[in-house]
Amino acid sequence: MCLAIPAQIIAFNEGKQALVNIGGVRKEISLALLKEDVNIDDYVIVHVGFALSKLDEAKARQTLADFATMLQAKEEK
Repeated sequence: MCLAIPAQIIAFNEGKQALVNIGGVRKEISLALLKEDVNIDDYVIVHVGFALSKLDEAKARQTLADFATMLQAKEEK
């Protein structure tokens, strides 16, 4: 199973690289596979260090909330 997660773009780096925020963790990712134009504060789906597509902010926030709920349920067991 593969997991892709929403990340918010916080800066652009040289080439097709960007710095993103993933749940409070900053990570450099590649934008080389991305077809859409993105801006600072946009959300993208990230898998193994590559942005795969742009994501609507509401969907990104809901997905992150769902992940947090699942993690909390797991920790309560």
